[in-house]
Formats: sequence, C-alpha cells, structure tokens
Amino acid sequence: MAEKRTACLISFSGWENGSCAAIAEELRRWYRERATIRSFAFSSVSVTPCGRCGYQCFQARELCPYFSDSVLLLCEAVLDSDCACFIVPNYCDYPCANFFIFNERSQCCFQQRPDLLEKYLAVPKKFIVVSNSSQDNFTAAFRYHVAENTEPEILFLSAKFFGKSSAAGDLMDSAQARAALLEFTETALH
Repeated sequence: MAEKRTACLISFSGWENGSCAAIAEELRRWYRERATIRSFAFSSVSVTPCGRCGYQCFQARELCPYFSDSVLLLCEAVLDSDCACFIVPNYCDYPCANFFIFNERSQCCFQQRPDLLEKYLAVPKKFIVVSNSSQDNFTAAFRYHVAENTEPEILFLSAKFFGKSSAAGDLMDSAQARAALLEFTETALH
C-alpha cells in the first residue's frame, strides 16, 4: 500500500465564517480520503508582522525577535507537504493583509537557508482566491511562492459569477463553485 500523501491548507481570511472558511472545509472533506491534512486559519495562529526590529533576520534568521511565533510552524507545514493550498480573499484588489504578513515574515524562515527556500518553492501550490475583481495583483504576489519561471496555479472564485454575495460568505452554497474548486484541486496531489 502506498504511503498516504500530505496536504497543507492555509486560509488567510480574517473572517471566521466566510467563504474562505467554507472553501477550507470543502477541501478538508475532499483531502480526507486522499491525504493527511494540516489545516490552518491564519487568523487563529500568532504571527507578528515585520517591523519594530533592526533587521536581525538578515544576520541570522534565529535572531528575528519574533522567530518563536507561528510563522515557522506554517512554513514547516508547507515544507513537509506534498502540496499546499492557499485560500486568499481579495481586499481592495490585493491579497489580504494576513497573506502579506505571511509573505514578509516567511523571509526569516529562509534567510541564509537557500536549501529551505528551494524546497519550499518546489512544493506544488494551489492558490484559491475569493475575488470579484482584479487578478493581476494576485498573480504577481503569488510568484514569490513558486519556483522561478513558473506561473502560480490560481483559481479565482467570484461570488458574483455564481450568484452569491461576498459579504454573505455563501460561495460554497453554489454547486458550480464547489465543482470548480474540486476540479481545480484534483491535480494537487499528482
């Protein structure tokens, strides 16, 4: 019998019961039969934004004054996975602040550790964006999380397209939205 694969899910939404949480639950159900799952709601872990420091991480990553918060846990979960799914809401045509906090803080995990960065970039990632508008800003931001010369795999789910409301958090009530999500995710473990 083949060893069970591993998947890491991170929802970056700050909204506990919104569409991103419903997408994460749908993915947990889908992965349950296929993989061991590590699932995180970014807002429920403790990650301190960059700042109020003297750039100690540039000298040695362990010198970051916030090194002991949860960013290392999240990065290690991705590193130890066969695939990762990032669920990111659109706030003002850009990924939400939680995603940018992770993006910035993950630097200290990989500072002076090109071996870890290369391994992180090699983990296949799927980006699921809950958005009614811009796509370009997301594509640019996600390129930092995939190998060089690789385009990120992104599914843009528009609540409006599926006749739902972003504010209602009911996107996964749409059978078509669920089907699009599962079709997109189906290749994640291959």
